[in-house]
Amino acid sequence: MSQVQTYGTQRAAVAVAGILAKDPAEAVYPITRQDGDGQPLDGAKSNYTLTFPAGAFPPVNAFWSVTMYDGKTQLLIENPIDRYLINSPMLPELKKNKDGSLTLYIQKDEPTDPVQKANWLPAPDGPIYMVMRLYWPKEATLNGDWQPPAVMPTQ
Repeated sequence: MSQVQTYGTQRAAVAVAGILAKDPAEAVYPITRQDGDGQPLDGAKSNYTLTFPAGAFPPVNAFWSVTMYDGKTQLLIENPIDRYLINSPMLPELKKNKDGSLTLYIQKDEPTDPVQKANWLPAPDGPIYMVMRLYWPKEATLNGDWQPPAVMPTQ
């Protein structure tokens, strides 16, 4: 991929956060605190997108999720739609782009566009970090052939 890789699998950080780390054959946890330009993720400074190209969802045998956390408290972000993550079981409810890709909209202000609103992950007015959870990952995940797309600033 040509995008800057900003995720890193940090099993120790996951364990410290209180989640029992699993063997990589069971689960992989890519984490990022930076956007695709290498800047810290901050809902007060930018809106972001995370786009999975058509046919390039995380390669897993079970399911995947993208969860956002408050960068200060390390907690989930209280928000008006009670959405704390986007995951593969939600795919039927999400709106794909015309080319089959899926864009998630990560921002503090509610989008006015209905497609963006359907795919909105509410951010706080401050630092954030994102964690993917890839359960029962396929070989492409384990050997590094698949990498998470970068979180990109939009403004």
